[in-house]
Amino acid sequence: MYLHKSPQILKSTFSDAYWEIKTDSKELYLTFDDGPHIEVTPLILDILKDFEAKATFFCVGENILKNPKIYQRILDEGHQVGNHTFSHNNGWSNSNVDYFKSYLKCQELTKTDLFRPPYGRISPKQYQLIKKRTKIIMWTVLSGDFDSSNSTEKCIENVQSGIKNGSIIVFHDSAKAKDRVLGSLSALLYDLSEQGYIFKAL
Repeated sequence: MYLHKSPQILKSTFSDAYWEIKTDSKELYLTFDDGPHIEVTPLILDILKDFEAKATFFCVGENILKNPKIYQRILDEGHQVGNHTFSHNNGWSNSNVDYFKSYLKCQELTKTDLFRPPYGRISPKQYQLIKKRTKIIMWTVLSGDFDSSNSTEKCIENVQSGIKNGSIIVFHDSAKAKDRVLGSLSALLYDLSEQGYIFKAL
């Protein structure tokens, strides 16, 4: 169960996390979780290049080690990277010690000031530990590309209905999301560009 728009109860609980970027400009912040993926990430990078769009990739440490050239391409093309733990850990089912170790192991690779908890699940203690070291980035709207019951059209609808200036949008560069993220991204970037939006990295 998930809501494609960020729920108010979570925003209140983690009120100093970044749920959006305060701006009056027509700027959107595309983010991609779970990569880098050997097949999906390069195709996403090609699409972003076509639209001169920048994005932020919240990378899993294990996947950085598997795909170092793709990770370097993300950086070389001017995108931002964030920490998404080393092993895609669920904060609700991992001890605070194990979760923090995974965070630190990924941090050694990314050396970033951005963190997003996998699944959006993080305990208050984990949150307090990590926010002292890294900005915690949540989201304004989920595309729902990870959900196999969604169509490409539904992912587009989720984004279009949830955005405003400064929205942080979540996609995934993963095998599970492949068809939906690749099917929706170009159409969304075209439509949103026509509406006057630009796409920036965090």
